[in-house]
Amino acid sequence: MAVLQVEYLQKAFSGTKVLRDISFSLEEGQVLAIIGTSGSGKTTLLRCLNFLEIPDGGRILGSDRVLYAQGTTLTQEVLQKNRMEFGLVFQNYNLFPQYTALENVTLAPTLLKKDTPEAILCQAEKLLSQVGLSGKRDFYPWQLSGGQQQRVAIARALAMEPKVLCFDEPTSALDPELTAGVLRLIRELKDQGRTMIVVTHEMAFARQVADHVIFMAEGVIVEQGPPQKLFEEPEDPRTRAFISGAQTE
Repeated sequence: MAVLQVEYLQKAFSGTKVLRDISFSLEEGQVLAIIGTSGSGKTTLLRCLNFLEIPDGGRILGSDRVLYAQGTTLTQEVLQKNRMEFGLVFQNYNLFPQYTALENVTLAPTLLKKDTPEAILCQAEKLLSQVGLSGKRDFYPWQLSGGQQQRVAIARALAMEPKVLCFDEPTSALDPELTAGVLRLIRELKDQGRTMIVVTHEMAFARQVADHVIFMAEGVIVEQGPPQKLFEEPEDPRTRAFISGAQTE
């Protein structure tokens, strides 16, 4: 069953088109990897899916309703409901520095009154344990390594129980050792059946973990398909050039 369907999505800033007729679908339990050149629109696409940016055209459909259609007005109530469908893990963590790891995870569910305070606390503790940080619950972000902060960010996103978990270059700010830990956690989430979209520059990871890969350049989807096909038999010259360059870095 399709959890997400994107049709001809468009977005422009100050007259510059950043997304041009983006279309794809995502099945429940699938991992979609998005790769591409810097400035190709990958982050803007994630921000549109999470409704941090509002598209200019096209449609976004969830599993049971239309989340966005060109010409419709999105009220704050609808935006909040739409954002509940997605979780977003930023490349620079974006944790609240004044709150502990545990408080960062419980904040949004508490503000939105998703459950009782006791249940929210219990769930947060389980999530911190799941990401390997049960012993760091009372640590502030400045007391944690980059990899630990990113794992808190993942637990925070999971606390909202999103249908689709999105990652925007989750390892770009980490050294190789910390990168391996975060990628290992994402693999574990895949094994648990989580539906995910991962914007990444880690080609080996995309090839091994993704069920489907999209290559973007200049605001368009140049090519998409199963990882084995896209990495071993790319059809478009731009895809071939990008993959060849990434493999020689």
